[in-house]
Amino acid sequence: MTAKILDGKALAKATKEAVAAEIKENIKQGKRAPGLAVILVGDDPASALYVRNKRNACEAVGMYSEHHALSNSISEAELIAVIQKLNSNPLIDGILLQLPLPNHMDSDKVLEIIDPAKDVDGFHPYNLGRLAQRRPLLRPCTPYGIIALLDSINEPYKNRHAVVVGASNIVGRPMALELLLAGSTVTICHRFTKELEPFVREADILVSAVGKAGLIKGEWIKEGATVIDVGQNHLPDGSVTGDVEFETASKKAAWITPVPGGVGPMTVATLLKNTLLAQLGFPPLII
Repeated sequence: MTAKILDGKALAKATKEAVAAEIKENIKQGKRAPGLAVILVGDDPASALYVRNKRNACEAVGMYSEHHALSNSISEAELIAVIQKLNSNPLIDGILLQLPLPNHMDSDKVLEIIDPAKDVDGFHPYNLGRLAQRRPLLRPCTPYGIIALLDSINEPYKNRHAVVVGASNIVGRPMALELLLAGSTVTICHRFTKELEPFVREADILVSAVGKAGLIKGEWIKEGATVIDVGQNHLPDGSVTGDVEFETASKKAAWITPVPGGVGPMTVATLLKNTLLAQLGFPPLII
């Protein structure tokens, strides 16, 4: 068996085109463009690159964007004040706080300051709680983007064993909730899992989101499995690889995402989709 490639670039392009078309139509009807504010604290090069890519994506679909570049020495109280101002800005529908934050800040505390109706990253406890209760509103971008990828190949979900490797609040945990919502039987493996291999071998759907090159051996992959590799690992030679041994795994899987070009593009496309959804509005939030 040779796996088919789950092309995140192609689906992300189609998603962005759909978002751009809806924004254009809404503007024709007299509505304003949706607005996204991106907050970057400090000068981390990788974070700055991610922010620049997100701003460029906004402009490409006709979305209004603001960039708030803040000093690494800014206080937590000052950052909270910036967020509160954006919460009350009627031109801003989505607020994206680029992580990680400097060590002197409590990320969990700061994220909770974001208005849940503008939480286009889907990280606020309110939005994660809605997902856990099977009533999602704004959903975490990477897991939601992965569901879009799986939907594009008509993944059946039900009667399928999904194994998620990694239990972060950003990918692993919400990914498990998304797969549970879709009807899969879900197992989560994490740093306290003693033996990873037996779980991977049983996975009909495997999602690895750890960030450790070669963590998942290709020979472990179940014949006919769908493999989603969220890992982005930079090697000494400058290349980027995932968590899964791609060459060996692709000989056993039915579908597999490449790294790069698989999950990453869908994360940005889903961010734009979430911002448009936030502008269109949800029922009033009571928290």
